[in-house]
Amino acid sequence: MALRPVQVNMKAVDGLAVGRFWAEALGWSAYSPGVTTYVGPVGGIVWPDPVVVGIDVVPVPEPKTTTKNRVHLDLATTSAAHQAELVERLKAFGATPADVGQGDVPWTVLADPEGNEFCVLEPREVYRDTGPIAAVVVDCADPRAMARFWGEATDWALHDVSDEHAVLRCAKGVGPYLEFLRTPDVKTVPDRVHLDLLPYPGDDKAAEVDRLRALGATDLDLGQGDVPWTCLTDPEGHEFCVLAVS
Repeated sequence: MALRPVQVNMKAVDGLAVGRFWAEALGWSAYSPGVTTYVGPVGGIVWPDPVVVGIDVVPVPEPKTTTKNRVHLDLATTSAAHQAELVERLKAFGATPADVGQGDVPWTVLADPEGNEFCVLEPREVYRDTGPIAAVVVDCADPRAMARFWGEATDWALHDVSDEHAVLRCAKGVGPYLEFLRTPDVKTVPDRVHLDLLPYPGDDKAAEVDRLRALGATDLDLGQGDVPWTCLTDPEGHEFCVLAVS
């Protein structure tokens, strides 16, 4: 039994506008089949996508606080020219430079039109085959503990682990990485960005949720009421959802 990360859930006041921004940023399309806006590869919505981790933008009434998100996206580039072009193009679409204390680094930190931070990376060989999203990056206190939990929670393979950094990726070697980065700050506000996980066809969602609780996950009540998904937090309090297989 295992779960697969299928999308990054991102809250926004103007979900359609933020969805369109991310579609432009990634070279994908924004689809609005219902209340949310799903961002995925062009050619029509395929969900769950067998390779990519999509973005599902959910409209909410509350704007983002000034607190830095503890989950963000790193975008891949193929050359210095591509990085520079992408940064300028994203600024034209509404991105703004963001200072998260990064100092003098080769990557560029930006925020989307509603303030969600993300990085446009310099070319790195490790991300040459990830697609436009190089990594989903999670700030944490203990990368080793996060790697243990998320490695057991999902079917993604551990690539690297240390006291400062842990890296997981789909065992098939496709799509983005999931990275846990040790940071000194602590979680103080609900996550604006989180992962959604999905059981495989034939697997029992309730059994998967029970398995996650045994691994250290905790039930989360956000006022969601009677919904087909289950809201949980990981051992460090990061929210995530287990979706129902349709």
